[in-house]
Amino acid sequence: MHDRFLPGHAARRVASLTATALSAAFAAAAFSAPALAQPAAAAAAAAAAQTWPTRPVRLVATFSPGGGADLTGRIVGARLGDLWKQPVIVENRPGAGGSLGAELVFRATPDGHTLLVVATTHTVNAALLAKLPFDLVRDFKPVALAASAPVALVVHPRVKASTLPEFTSLLRAQPDKLDYASCGMASTHHFAMESYKFETKTAALHIPTSCANAVAMVMGGQLDIAAVTLATALPFVQQGKLRAIALASQTRSPLAPEIPTFRDAGVPELKGYAVDNYYGFLAPLATPDRIVSKIEADVRTSLQDPDLQKRMAASGLDPFFRSAADTRKLLVADIERNRRIAAVANIKPE
Repeated sequence: MHDRFLPGHAARRVASLTATALSAAFAAAAFSAPALAQPAAAAAAAAAAQTWPTRPVRLVATFSPGGGADLTGRIVGARLGDLWKQPVIVENRPGAGGSLGAELVFRATPDGHTLLVVATTHTVNAALLAKLPFDLVRDFKPVALAASAPVALVVHPRVKASTLPEFTSLLRAQPDKLDYASCGMASTHHFAMESYKFETKTAALHIPTSCANAVAMVMGGQLDIAAVTLATALPFVQQGKLRAIALASQTRSPLAPEIPTFRDAGVPELKGYAVDNYYGFLAPLATPDRIVSKIEADVRTSLQDPDLQKRMAASGLDPFFRSAADTRKLLVADIERNRRIAAVANIKPE
């Protein structure tokens, strides 16, 4: 009721009571605001995480369609889309070894609707390229890792080595007499082999090419050794055209559990060796923690789906879940290792 409709005395009485009530209300609000601010902010963040995503989620794969990053984004993204009731779209942005697409995500709105499909290659870039517009560790928020494509050491059947100890002895007996092919200069496969050489004090000359060409060259007898993605070589290993010596990954692969890893193959210097060729997700740095935690949990849930696991296996991928915290640790460790190996082996960016 407005006081202009009251008699003068009554209007003044209402005004006085109203002022007193407002003063008390403001005092109470001032007293309680500090206590309520933090829970209110937490409630708002929780509500944002519960309502996210509100539109399609974009996964930026910084390599061409058909590669490990692209396949990881499409396979895991399809399952995440089912959970989120929103489309999850893979956007391929190749170029500059993955740096162009990474910069796009670095500059994206940090609301969880744009994520980077990170790959081991990004740790190579961080180690070799001094003038990137972002820092892979400081300027992104790790979400989770999801898949790996193990690196396999394979040889021509004529090579007189069936185990990693025998292969290591062969290289030591013939330093720089044998050549090996990898999937490219400064590729994860190149770093895996150079790391092995560094730890075992062996020598072999590097022939950079592609995974497919490396396998073809060894099968054709032009070379004896290749460090390639397991899925590329496995059909020919199963046909007896190649012999698998070991995997560079930390654990054996479900695709070929009979092939040992470098670390469990019986060479003492390699007990702590592991070079995993992984794929996962990073978010822009200011993305809210609760949204990141939700994505992390949903990636973990997705990887437990039997149909997803079958799709991964058919694409030559292994499930490879790592939490946000473990993803950060692995990125940091791999960048440091790559810097060390690049200096020792004189690896330069192409």
